[in-house]
Amino acid sequence: MIWIDTLVQGVLLGGLYALFAAGLSLVFGIMRLVNLAHGDLIVMGAYLILVLVTLLGLSPFVALLIAMPLMFALGWVLQKFLLNRTLGDDILPPLLVTFGLSIVLQNALLEGFSADSQRLPTDALTTASMSLGPVTVGVMPLLTFASAIVVIVGLNQLFYRTSLGRAFRATSDDAVTASLMGIKPANIFATATGLALVIVAIAALYLGLRANFDPSVGPARLIYAFEAVIIGGLGSLWGTLIGGIFIGVAQTVGAAINPEWQILSGHLAFLAVLLVRPRGLFPRAHD
Repeated sequence: MIWIDTLVQGVLLGGLYALFAAGLSLVFGIMRLVNLAHGDLIVMGAYLILVLVTLLGLSPFVALLIAMPLMFALGWVLQKFLLNRTLGDDILPPLLVTFGLSIVLQNALLEGFSADSQRLPTDALTTASMSLGPVTVGVMPLLTFASAIVVIVGLNQLFYRTSLGRAFRATSDDAVTASLMGIKPANIFATATGLALVIVAIAALYLGLRANFDPSVGPARLIYAFEAVIIGGLGSLWGTLIGGIFIGVAQTVGAAINPEWQILSGHLAFLAVLLVRPRGLFPRAHD
C-alpha cells in the first residue's frame, strides 16, 4: 500500500514540474530558444504574487489573476526588444543573454526582498486532504496536477484550433515563408513568450503555496523544467507532462527508499532516459 501512495504522490508532484516546464517547452517548440532565466522568472512571479497579496490583501489565487497579464506583458516586451535580437542559426547568443538575464533577476530579487525565504499565505485549502480509494492525497497537489492538465490541454487547443496556433506552427516551421504570408515572426515570438510567462505565473503560485522560496532557488526550478522537457521530447507538450511525472515518481520512490536520495533519484532517472532515448520519449517528428 505504501508503494501505491508513493506512486500517486509522485504523479501529483509531476504536475508541478510539468507547470515549471510547459512554458519552456512552448518557447522551445516555436522558436528553438532555450531560456536559462526560466527558473528565475518563476521565482520572480512568486514574488510578484506575494507583493500583490501583501499590498492589496488579496488571496493568492485572486492575485494570480492580476499577475498573469503583467507577466504576459513582461514576456512580450522581453522577447520583442531583447531576445528576438539573439535568434538565429547560432544557439550561443540566446544562451548567453538569458544566462545574463538570470543573474540580473537573481540579484534584483536579492536587493528587493533580501535572502530571507518567503512563502505565500496559506489557508485551509493548503492543508486539506481527501481520500482516493486506498490513498489519501492533499487537495493542493491535486489542484496543481489538475492545473497542469488544463494548461497542457489549453495550449494544445490553442495550437491546433485557432488562427494564432496556425501562426505559431507556420512560424516554427519556416519563419521566412510565414513572413511572406503576412505573419510577423517577431510579434508571434513575443506573443509566445508572453503566453509562456502566463504559465510561469501559474507555476509560481503553486511554488509559493507549496514551499518556501528565495532569490536563489530559480536554477533548481530550471533544472527540473529542463529535465521534464528533455524526457518528454523537445517541443512536445504532452511529453512535457509525462516527463514531469517521470521525475516526480522517481523522486518519491527514491525518497521512500532513502530520504537523502530524493533529488538524486530524479536526476538519475533523467540520465537513464537519455541513455535509452536520447531525443526523449516523444520527440517531434520534424525535429
